[in-house]
Amino acid sequence: MTTYDAIVLGAGAAGLMCAAIAGQRGRRVLLLDHADQVGKKILISGGGRCNFTNIHTAPDRFLSANPHFAKSALARYTPADFIALVERHGIAYHEKTLGQLFCDGSAKQIVAMLIEECAKAGVDVRTGQPVSDVTHADGKFAVRFGDQYFTAASLVIATGGPSIPKMGATGFAYDLARHFGLKVVEPRPALVPLTLGGDDVLFRELSGIAAPVEARAGKTAFREAALFTHKGLSGPAILQISSYWRHGESVTIDFLPDAPSGWLLDAKRARPRSTLRTALGAALPDRLAETLAERLALPGELAAQTDRKLVEAEAHLKRWTFHPNGTEGFAKAEVTVGGISTANLSSQTMMAKSVPNLYAVGEAVDVTGWLGGYNFQWAWASGHAAGQVI
Repeated sequence: MTTYDAIVLGAGAAGLMCAAIAGQRGRRVLLLDHADQVGKKILISGGGRCNFTNIHTAPDRFLSANPHFAKSALARYTPADFIALVERHGIAYHEKTLGQLFCDGSAKQIVAMLIEECAKAGVDVRTGQPVSDVTHADGKFAVRFGDQYFTAASLVIATGGPSIPKMGATGFAYDLARHFGLKVVEPRPALVPLTLGGDDVLFRELSGIAAPVEARAGKTAFREAALFTHKGLSGPAILQISSYWRHGESVTIDFLPDAPSGWLLDAKRARPRSTLRTALGAALPDRLAETLAERLALPGELAAQTDRKLVEAEAHLKRWTFHPNGTEGFAKAEVTVGGISTANLSSQTMMAKSVPNLYAVGEAVDVTGWLGGYNFQWAWASGHAAGQVI
């Protein structure tokens, strides 16, 4: 049985960062992962180019039962800190949109950088075996990895959430947390496409068509592209809003967020012989314009429509209501909302308040960022916070 100062379970973004930081402090660290290679989710992120952070990171861009929890870690390890690490390794990058930073080359560069940081720190990295038993007695954690046992004074849960199970993701973190008496906020898929049924099924026929919109669920709204799919709705605006949407709620879409109030009445006066479909087609893809016009049921020329009907049509286009019947689930979710309750953890160190030297970081914790590099920044920041103290 080999003894370490700390064992980190899960060699994803948060686990790699945590292990590297602790190792660089002179700690003897063991990093374990059941997958056959480290950083598998990093490799597929950002279309293979890894959207590794967002320069607009702020606590209000994260969901949690405690919206203040993430503030400490995010303040102490910022996007600028991670960018400096990327630049030290000579990795070229660019800003795409909305503060999202991507590698010019490949996500493999980020994984290679983290592996190198761990190697420099003397981290013992082992992969390809299941973690089948974790116990705690006499101030020591014992972990069975394959047919070997390892012990350490500190243990870090960095095994993520159940999103993208084909990459090996499981709910292991939650089972382990409950084993040690920690509460878990019910996990659900986030940054995930929504499915449509009932009267909304017609819109599935628009599969492949995208348009810039404002999507809203409750008081939260996002302005980005929405994409119609053969199952329902996707695209950045929908993925963003999915994190806030709950079963049974509606989602409203403003199909013309830049259109001034009264634009249809103006169109009627400027081009009285044009149709609603033609007016919509000036700003939207043809098939989408046709479908919306059919649903609004205002046939003929604009001149034939009363002002009141045009005002009602404009209002409908501003708050078009969809009633999703579900999501495409963890299989298609980029991340998970919910997880190990922040009420159980120190926001300074990520340590469990009731179990000394047990830590939880990254997606395993009930902190979920917006689309666009925010979840990676939480992984780096929470991993760094724990790595500083284990």
